[in-house]
Amino acid sequence: MDRTEQLLKELTEAHGVPGHEVDIRNLVRRYLEPLGKVEQDGIGSLACRHGDAGPRVMLAAHLDEIGFMVTHITLEGFIRFLPLGGWFDQVLLGQRVIVKTYKGDLPGVIGAKPPHLISQEERSKVVEKKDMYIDIGATCKADLEEAGVRLGDPVVPDSSFKSLMNGKVYMAKAFDDRVGLGVMIETMIHFSQNTHPNILCGAATSMEEVGLRGAKTSAGLVDPDVAIILETEICGDVPGIKPEESSVELGGGPVLVLLEARMIPSLKFRNFVIDTAAERGIPLQYSAGLGGSTDGGQVHLHGTGVPTIVLGVPARHIHSHAGMIHRDDFDKTLQLVLALVQKLDEKTVKSFIP
Repeated sequence: MDRTEQLLKELTEAHGVPGHEVDIRNLVRRYLEPLGKVEQDGIGSLACRHGDAGPRVMLAAHLDEIGFMVTHITLEGFIRFLPLGGWFDQVLLGQRVIVKTYKGDLPGVIGAKPPHLISQEERSKVVEKKDMYIDIGATCKADLEEAGVRLGDPVVPDSSFKSLMNGKVYMAKAFDDRVGLGVMIETMIHFSQNTHPNILCGAATSMEEVGLRGAKTSAGLVDPDVAIILETEICGDVPGIKPEESSVELGGGPVLVLLEARMIPSLKFRNFVIDTAAERGIPLQYSAGLGGSTDGGQVHLHGTGVPTIVLGVPARHIHSHAGMIHRDDFDKTLQLVLALVQKLDEKTVKSFIP
């Protein structure tokens, strides 16, 4: 296991649902503090600065992963919950989770009424989150109270990092967006030892999955002149997806986002990325859609406006307990980001203004 694989293992196995990012934030802070000046905003986002002159270049990746919150405890000792971030009901039943209490972590499982006790008509329907519960093995409400469960406690997916396909594919929870954090941290490590014509600001933003909240506050902290959002991008190489819906392939290289729900990326910056990738021989994939947004939706509106693009590492099965990425995609995304940062001097950044 090399440094990058170890980094991704640590990042994905750390806990941190929206608004409860303390574990992942402490881990990221530990990586960033030797690399530059680290600051924190009022809701938990971090920013690490390196460099003394030139345009402020923001590399943003979000800390949080999707999870749940305890909202009700039944008399029988079961936990009702609400989602923190976007979950598909189909991927939840039978999955292991961890309830994080003031007394410690409690393992549990998401359950629902057994199929043996429901009608054939009910069996054909998707069970909705509202009909599910979390079971930690309690037999009454008092058991949960004694264990330390309180309303508002965060609940995280229970999933470990695995290396597949002779080490070329990694499987884990929370690649959205711990893979972006990995690219950001590796970039900061590189430029802590190499020159760059700018003030480089690596930002780890909070609460992206519930409305891009940390993107707004961290942009205020960094005050960027230009921004690169580092994310996952949904693969279209699985059964049931048409090429016109997504042509992104696992192992096909970094993805440049052309359009998302809350941002039209900078056209001149987009062309700069395409040209740089071609110069370095880095394969580039593309995506466009209105089904979601990234931290760019907030960052590009900071101040009087910030030229912003989004680069994604292809990922299968995001927003589940077991996403997948390809190591080659990570490495090539990192190569592209390093090349971009190296070229983002004051003249170049000013040329992005429409």
